[in-house]
Amino acid sequence: MSGGTNKKVYEGKKVTVTFEAGLCRHAAECVRGLPEVFDTGRRPWFRPDGAEAERLAEVVGRCPSGALQYELVDGGAETRTGPRRSGATPSGS
Repeated sequence: MSGGTNKKVYEGKKVTVTFEAGLCRHAAECVRGLPEVFDTGRRPWFRPDGAEAERLAEVVGRCPSGALQYELVDGGAETRTGPRRSGATPSGS
């Protein structure tokens, strides 16, 4: 098995989104947020032009693992990622 990441790139007209399967925790924030864009029963499962770039960026930003990231095509030197969280839970002490 390879220890590398499996990052896929989905290029749209206004936004490019990357997905790193090894980081995904399957919280389904993306699927619940934009089911018309993120459809696990379809291949490819993600259509970056299925919603406005700003709306897509908002939903990608909710990704708790950081598996999804985006870059806006117009003026897009800025890359946004979801909040990468560890699997650890705080102790009750």
